[in-house]
Amino acid sequence: MLDTAADTKIQNVLSALDRALAERNIEDALALFTEDCYWRDLVAFTWNIKTVEGKAGVRDMLETRLDEVKPRDWTVDDNETPAHADGVTEGFIEFETEVARGYGYIRLKDGLIWTLLTTMHELKGYEEPSGHSRPLGAKHGDEQGEPTWAEEREAELANLGVSTQPYVLIIGGGQGGIALGARLRQHGVPALIVEKNERPGDSWRKRYKSLCLHDPVWYDHMPYIKFPKNWPVFAPKDKIGDWLEMYAKVMELNFWGSTEAKRASYDEASETWTVVVEREGREITLQPKQLVLATGMSAKPNTPSIPGQDIFAGIQQHSSEHPGPDGMEDKRVAVVGSNNSAHDICAALAEAGVDVTMIQRSSTHITKSDSLMKYALGPLYSEEAVANGITTEKADLLFASIPYGIMADFQKPAFDQIREADAEFYRDLEQAGFMLDFGPDDSGLFMKYLRRASGYYIDVGASQMIIDGRIKLASGSEVARLTEDSVVLEDGREIPADVIIYATGYGSMNGWAADLISQDVADKVGKVWGLGSDTPKDPGPWEGEERNMWKPTQQPGLWFHGGNLAQSRYYSHYLALQLKARMEGFETPVYGLQPTHHLS
Repeated sequence: MLDTAADTKIQNVLSALDRALAERNIEDALALFTEDCYWRDLVAFTWNIKTVEGKAGVRDMLETRLDEVKPRDWTVDDNETPAHADGVTEGFIEFETEVARGYGYIRLKDGLIWTLLTTMHELKGYEEPSGHSRPLGAKHGDEQGEPTWAEEREAELANLGVSTQPYVLIIGGGQGGIALGARLRQHGVPALIVEKNERPGDSWRKRYKSLCLHDPVWYDHMPYIKFPKNWPVFAPKDKIGDWLEMYAKVMELNFWGSTEAKRASYDEASETWTVVVEREGREITLQPKQLVLATGMSAKPNTPSIPGQDIFAGIQQHSSEHPGPDGMEDKRVAVVGSNNSAHDICAALAEAGVDVTMIQRSSTHITKSDSLMKYALGPLYSEEAVANGITTEKADLLFASIPYGIMADFQKPAFDQIREADAEFYRDLEQAGFMLDFGPDDSGLFMKYLRRASGYYIDVGASQMIIDGRIKLASGSEVARLTEDSVVLEDGREIPADVIIYATGYGSMNGWAADLISQDVADKVGKVWGLGSDTPKDPGPWEGEERNMWKPTQQPGLWFHGGNLAQSRYYSHYLALQLKARMEGFETPVYGLQPTHHLS
């Protein structure tokens, strides 16, 4: 470790924190924090994903959890060099608790703790088998004649759900369910993924033809296996589908395709779920202890109810049902919506020569893909970041270390740069009639995603097609009604249409709980996603974390997992640790379990 003023400053604070917490002297510990401090904890202290804000929040957490957690050995990570800039000293840290080893990140202002991230890295005695502890694989000596790997694997698959039950049942086999399944497999937690599509990756393959990732490859790796160095920056959907299928196979995941979850109920006495699934034409009853809905943030279609839908003579479909432009060459298509899916679909139709109109009902944030890379993602997720020693794991932790309460302040400078660099582009869009915004506080794309998971488009070409008129635009008005062959807007404009595509987004994930379990359970859990920022489509009160995601809910044994590829990768680690701890019988008292707000 380099002997720098920055690491000395951080170590002095950590040593003082170590002493205060060891002596259970909460007042001395609080004296090390700024008044406007933030402590974000991922499982290590709270068995939750929780941010406490201000000294009062830190006090309450320590008073509640300190005696059981017994944190100790706080130190600067010897392998990383802390930094100091703009009045902030920051660096990676290590620590231990009674049951786990932890890792984190700290920021000091005026010599005091401003932000602190603590994460559970591994459970003591239950570390993942890797490196020097990886399994041998080959069988020699006394093990000769034992079943081969292939025979053991075949027996496992044959017995699962028949003579043996999964401890965790994951409903949904997209990237979220597959990433969590891989984590649980490495932790030795018996898990089964059930997916209504036939093959892993079909949730990507079956979307519209032009779909591709809008996030760059460095941001999208799966756990354990990274994309090859020649993988495209923005992978097309079918390539991602094939990767997920390969990944599920080589990671030895228990994956039941063509399997639909029909109903589920929870027995509080035995703390066991009863889940009925239909596979190969017959119903199978599974009894897991833990049930994870990994059905995706973009899987519960939100189709608006519009007068005249019953008399419209053409085709109506949600964007999730739209196959692409094939067969629509002579059609007039109206796409209701103006976010990612709407732009992708409109662009593909326009490229095929189809007469397509985008109906924009409210303003949308647009960021050009290359600008997003350069100014926002590039410092953490790019070829340059890798060259600078910022691994995916390091980048994930750095991003997680920014509390949501101040993340908008971190994001604004990047999007101010983007607005300035692309001023002409934005001017041309507005002159074309497109309604633009940068979020209610000008914090840009990421905050819109975190708050509402909608309201933006990462431009990979469709915006220029709007500017050039290849995609027609009708903006500034809601849809009033449909006729037999048109969409009528509230301002009186009439858009001729043979096909209407509703690119109108998706509902809260607790809608899946309502369908599968009951409306009572869905209401008990409340809204899934959103920070409570009291901005459009993210009603308060302030939660400071994504509601009900990757952490305990008000319904025992029920979990939600999903998000983009990066979130599925990162938070699957902490969800897997929570599930592993419960399987092994750890006491897991949850601090700060979120109250129920907003039923959908």
